[in-house]
Amino acid sequence: MLLFLLKRIGTMLLTALVLSFMVFFLTNQPPMLEKVAKYEGNSRMSDEEVERYLTNNGFGQPMLVRYGEWLGVLPGWTTERGDTISGRCIAPGEDPAAAPAYCGVLQGEWGTSRVFRDEVSTIVGTRLYMTGKLMLWVMLLMVPSALIIGVLAGMREGSKTDRTLSTFSIATTATPEYVSGVILIAVFASSAVGLKWFKGTATSAMENATFENFFLPVLTIALYGMGYIARMTRASMAEVMTAQYIRTARLKGVSFGNIVMKHALRNALIAPFTVIMLQFPWLLNGVVIVETLFNYKGLGWALVQAAGNNDIDLLMGISVVSVFVVLVTQLISDIGYVYLNPRIRIS
Repeated sequence: MLLFLLKRIGTMLLTALVLSFMVFFLTNQPPMLEKVAKYEGNSRMSDEEVERYLTNNGFGQPMLVRYGEWLGVLPGWTTERGDTISGRCIAPGEDPAAAPAYCGVLQGEWGTSRVFRDEVSTIVGTRLYMTGKLMLWVMLLMVPSALIIGVLAGMREGSKTDRTLSTFSIATTATPEYVSGVILIAVFASSAVGLKWFKGTATSAMENATFENFFLPVLTIALYGMGYIARMTRASMAEVMTAQYIRTARLKGVSFGNIVMKHALRNALIAPFTVIMLQFPWLLNGVVIVETLFNYKGLGWALVQAAGNNDIDLLMGISVVSVFVVLVTQLISDIGYVYLNPRIRIS
């Protein structure tokens, strides 16, 4: 197990390194850098002025060098203009001799957001907490509901209950969040239908989450993932119910309830466990739409703001955190699957 964990952690680090470089490469293309220069300067800057700004602020170096500076494995750039020395690691008003040589992600320096004018680490931490709160309530609603629907449908394959619940699961999975979110707002939060039961915005939920202002965004995200988990649970449950040991239990006169609860349920939940853990990458995608739709200022909302305003440092920070969350949940999924299924052996 220790060797397995070491291999998985090594693969995770390599994957994170490759993905972070891909994002860095895409966000540091010349058109993006030109927009950054004009955002910091003015929109009427000439090509010479743009080139001068990029050179004076370290953007004129090769891509790999700038990535190494961002990562913190290469010393930060410095520029001399007259008697003034500026650089990546030199704060305004700081003595250049006292400034550190390395100031990248590995040193805890994530940069400064050009949009919010604050440290990227502070912004990511605050927005990640907001998104984490949203994802927690989504999982608490989505997972038990999906498992119950899947188990009820799979217990009696082909019955009316199975067909009804399967149709519901397919319908929720086939409806994207931006459609279900708009429908839920129109039905339950607007005067168009008359059911003003909830609020159509979740901005107030950032400080004080209540059932009224937080339920619609939670339900919007949960509905989409609920159907997929329910379908996987139903397929697993239906397969287990046709197994030989289940037939033997029936022939021995064991009640149907005991067969389901004591024999079938544990084995049927092995496959859905992996699916549930792999929902986290999807949740990170779903919150981008839902947080924007309900104006809930979490990590997805911050990502949209960073992308729309060419905030490279904030884009990189959110990307690294997202990659880390996805890789960690996949590792937990692999470990959990080994413990749930004794037939799995690690060589």
